[in-house]
Amino acid sequence: MNEQIQSILNENGTKTSKIQKLLTLGLTRRQVADLVANGNYGFVQNVYKRMMQGMAQGAAQAAATVLPQLDYTFNRNFGIEIEAYNCTRERLARELNAAGIRVQVEGYNHTDHADHWKLVTDSSLQGNDTFELVSPILHGEQGIEELEKVCWVLDLCNAKVNDSCGLHVHMDAAEFDLQTWKNLIITYKRLEKVIDNFMPQSRRDNHYCQALTTISETTINRASNIGELRAAFDYDRYHKINLEAYVRHRTVEFRQHGGSTNFTKMSAWIHFLAKMITFAKQGKVQTNTTLQNVPFLTESEKLYFRLRTKKLAVC
Repeated sequence: MNEQIQSILNENGTKTSKIQKLLTLGLTRRQVADLVANGNYGFVQNVYKRMMQGMAQGAAQAAATVLPQLDYTFNRNFGIEIEAYNCTRERLARELNAAGIRVQVEGYNHTDHADHWKLVTDSSLQGNDTFELVSPILHGEQGIEELEKVCWVLDLCNAKVNDSCGLHVHMDAAEFDLQTWKNLIITYKRLEKVIDNFMPQSRRDNHYCQALTTISETTINRASNIGELRAAFDYDRYHKINLEAYVRHRTVEFRQHGGSTNFTKMSAWIHFLAKMITFAKQGKVQTNTTLQNVPFLTESEKLYFRLRTKKLAVC
């Protein structure tokens, strides 16, 4: 201790810096005054007060930078497109309407509806009696409840899926700022291998849901507006994340999930995406984040996706 004190006293620094270091070392203000300021306690007291003020300001700034607790309650508007086969559109429409789900059979279109589902054709689908069932704008958990009823009807009609089918989810993006877009894209890109592992092989990189591996984080970070982000995707909607949906619908579309009529799978994926968006409003995941370390998932959700990964690994 005495050697440290002597070392500080022998420094070529200012009197103030010596006082600060001695006080930090644990000496009393009176001791420091006798050692450095010829007994001038008032001078040492003023240095001490400035030190305390600086520490208080630093603590306040640090507290301000602590990220607020995120609320992952699902209350976002969303939409879903279910591609399947083995049921005529006319029969499915009858059964859905009978179950209280308003639906209309329409030709292929991109019109958004707020009050009814639509059944349209899709030339990319293979199998007998193919269809695409497109939801109206749904809201949060209430929308999830409606989706569950739709899945009951799909089961009744024995609707099936194959590798040509996908499940596309639109999430409201009207309030996204540029940083949220960047965080979301980079988070998905950094989690891409994790997500691939709980998706069917057919959805890991195909023409209709291309991988993000060719899109660099540098390009994303340099973008100064949504147009430049779209340019990074070559203005192509056929990526796992489709930014072109923002132009037409003010949404972001997630195209990777395999075709399904299973409510559990749909609900788990929709909640995953909603939480990822909430997280992106604050930041992005670290590079090489594992499933176990995904910060926005609960332990139960991690278990579900871990079991999906294990199941698909042996398929």
